[in-house]
Amino acid sequence: MNLELFIAKRLIRGKEYKSSISAPIIKIAITAVALGLIMMLVALATTLGLKQKIREKVAVFNGHIQIFNYDTNVSNESLVPVSTDQFFYPEFNEVSGITHIQAVATKSGIIRTEETFEAILAKGVGTDYDWSAFSEFMVAGRLPKLDANLNDEVIISRILANKLELKVGDKFFSFFLKEGDPSKTPNQRNFEVVGIYDSGFEEFDAQYLFCDIRHIQRMNKWKKDEVGSFEVFIEDFDQLHQKGNEVYGATVSTLDSRTIKDRYAKLFEWIGLFDFNVAIIIGIMIIVAGINMITALLVLILERTPMIGILKAMGSPDWSIRKVFLYNAAYLIGVGLFWGNLIGLLAILGQHWFRWVKFPNAKDYYMTYIPVAIDPTTWVLLNVGVLVLCTAMMLIPSFIITKIKPVKAIKFE
Repeated sequence: MNLELFIAKRLIRGKEYKSSISAPIIKIAITAVALGLIMMLVALATTLGLKQKIREKVAVFNGHIQIFNYDTNVSNESLVPVSTDQFFYPEFNEVSGITHIQAVATKSGIIRTEETFEAILAKGVGTDYDWSAFSEFMVAGRLPKLDANLNDEVIISRILANKLELKVGDKFFSFFLKEGDPSKTPNQRNFEVVGIYDSGFEEFDAQYLFCDIRHIQRMNKWKKDEVGSFEVFIEDFDQLHQKGNEVYGATVSTLDSRTIKDRYAKLFEWIGLFDFNVAIIIGIMIIVAGINMITALLVLILERTPMIGILKAMGSPDWSIRKVFLYNAAYLIGVGLFWGNLIGLLAILGQHWFRWVKFPNAKDYYMTYIPVAIDPTTWVLLNVGVLVLCTAMMLIPSFIITKIKPVKAIKFE
C-alpha cells in the first residue's frame, strides 16, 4: 500500500478539511488554476483558429504552391502561358500529400460603370477549380457556370459591388489592355454578376473578379491548352516548405514554383508572432496559478504541523511526509484543471458554433468573428504540462517540512 497516498486521501476526504481555516485559501487556489487554464485554452484556441483561417483564405485565392513559367514578372498578372500538357496535371501523383491541382490565369483590367470605375484583377478559372471554400464566402447569388459554353457570368466581392453599386443580375463593361501593344484599343468584355462573395480579406476582395478562363485565353490569344499558372493544394500546411521543395524538384527546368509563405512573407511573419504571445500568456498563467498553490500548500502544512510532528516521531522520513502534501496539492491542481477544462472547452465550442465574439476592427484580422480551433494533442500536452509544472513548484514550499521539529510540533497542538 502507498502510505503517503493513503494519508493524503484521508486528509482530502476528512470533514475538517472542508471547514478548516485553509478551506477559503484552497478554493481560491483551485479557482486560480481553473481561470489560468481557461485563459490558456482560449489563447491557444483563438491563436490556432486565427492562423488556420488566415492560411485557408490566402490559399483559396492562391493555392498553397504556385507553378508558373520562369519570367521577370513580379505582378499578379499572368504574362507567359504554361501548357497544360504536363505530367503533373490534372493529378500530381509524383508528390505525396497533394490533394488538388487547378489551372488558372489572371489579367488586370478596369470595370467601368456610369458613375465610377475600379481597377480589378480578373481571375480565370475552369471546370477543375475547387469552389468548396467559397460556400462560406458567398453572400448573394450563386457561382458561375463553367461546364457549358463560354458565358459572361462572374462573381465579384462585396467591396467591389458596393464601390461600383452593382448587385446580382447587373451587367457591366470591363476593359483589358492587349498583350504586347498597350497603345491598341483595349479588349472589352460585358460581364454579368451572378454572385457576390465576402472573404473578409480586403487585400484580395478589393481586386479579385472570378470569370471563365476562356475569356483570358482569348484576350491573350493563347491556345486552349495554355494557362497562366497552376495552383497546388496540400494536405498538411505544416509540411508546406517540404512539399514546396518536392514540387520544385519534380517539375521541369523551364517551370518555377513558389509557396504562399514565400509570396506573402510579411503576413506569415505576423502570424508567427501569435505563438510568442501565447507562450508569454501560458507562462504568466502557470506562474500565477503556481504562486496561489504555493500559498495554499504552506497554509496546509502549517495547519497540519502537529500531524507532521507525530509522523516524524514515529520515524517517517521527511520525503515521505512531503509526498503526502504533494499528493494533496496534485489533487487540488487536478480539481482546478477539471473545472478549467469544462468551462474553457464549453466557451470554445460556443464560440465555434455561435460566433458571438466579434473583432472590433475586422480589417486588421481579415474576418469579422474570432475563429477558434483546438488540437487534441496540444490540449493534452497543456494539461499535463500545467499539472507537472505546478506540482513541481510545490517542492519548494514542501521543503519547510524538513525544518519542523517533532517536539515543538507536538507541543504546538
